[in-house]
Amino acid sequence: MRWTRRDFVKASALAVPAAAFPSAVGAQQGSTPGTPSAPPPAPAVFTPLRRNVGIFHQRGGTIGWLVNRDGLLVVDSQFADTAPSLLSGLEERSPRAIDVLVNTHHHPDHTGGNGVLRPAAKQIVAHVRSKENQVVQGERMKATPTLPDVTFTDTWSVTLGDETVRARHWGPAHTGGDASIHFEQANVVHLGDLLNNRGYPNVDAPAGASVHGWIKVLEQMAAHYPADALYVYGHAEAGHPFIGTRADLHYQRDYFTAVIEHAARARKEGRAREALAKVEVLPGFEHFGGQKPRLGLALTIAYDELAKTG
Repeated sequence: MRWTRRDFVKASALAVPAAAFPSAVGAQQGSTPGTPSAPPPAPAVFTPLRRNVGIFHQRGGTIGWLVNRDGLLVVDSQFADTAPSLLSGLEERSPRAIDVLVNTHHHPDHTGGNGVLRPAAKQIVAHVRSKENQVVQGERMKATPTLPDVTFTDTWSVTLGDETVRARHWGPAHTGGDASIHFEQANVVHLGDLLNNRGYPNVDAPAGASVHGWIKVLEQMAAHYPADALYVYGHAEAGHPFIGTRADLHYQRDYFTAVIEHAARARKEGRAREALAKVEVLPGFEHFGGQKPRLGLALTIAYDELAKTG
């Protein structure tokens, strides 16, 4: 099924208002639910995309869902205080239990609702490094996470009714355990935090992230998926949709290329690594939104990666 311009404009119009949700902008590494920094949940919004696949927004990373006669699959779980809204909406759409919950990666705004969904989910699936990162995250937060019971290293897939869903790990990028989720018949690809639409991406180096690797992953995905694939993004800045096309992958690739070029010039000119951490504007990407310190973080990580390669 092709995604027509009319379909795209219609779905984008539905999705854009969610870009104003406070945590959709800033929670790639996530605020802990219940802390003073955690904003109250916004109204729950279910947005159908195509062929029984849609997205859910309230607070945290974008959730994907598949609801058909023979299956119910969810991508990510946001927070413990928003997961009940998701469950309630799914119950209105299907009498089934959740056949599969897939986590795109370990960050709390994508896995914090796992415990709420666990009683209703037959299995939780994630990349093996995502599970490892979630364990470390739990130890750091002094919390007991609800972990995946099925892990994979390269790919994992399931067929539910007339839809095949395939998760694929491409290598280090946003973390060391990211997965893209392709609803093959609907031709919808959920990227998790592999793309933050027009916002500063979070390069989580302690969890295995890589600036150079992220460029490679974006290029591989853009070449692998069909030209008319519809992409779902984990986050988007105000005024930009949570869904888009291959061009958005190339745009974020160009951002990271500019980051590496800026870091390379700094090394050539003998500038200190610490100075890069204070950079707040990247030429050509002045309009980016979100958390500005993430630019300095990406620059210093790129600087370190360049130092390792000589």
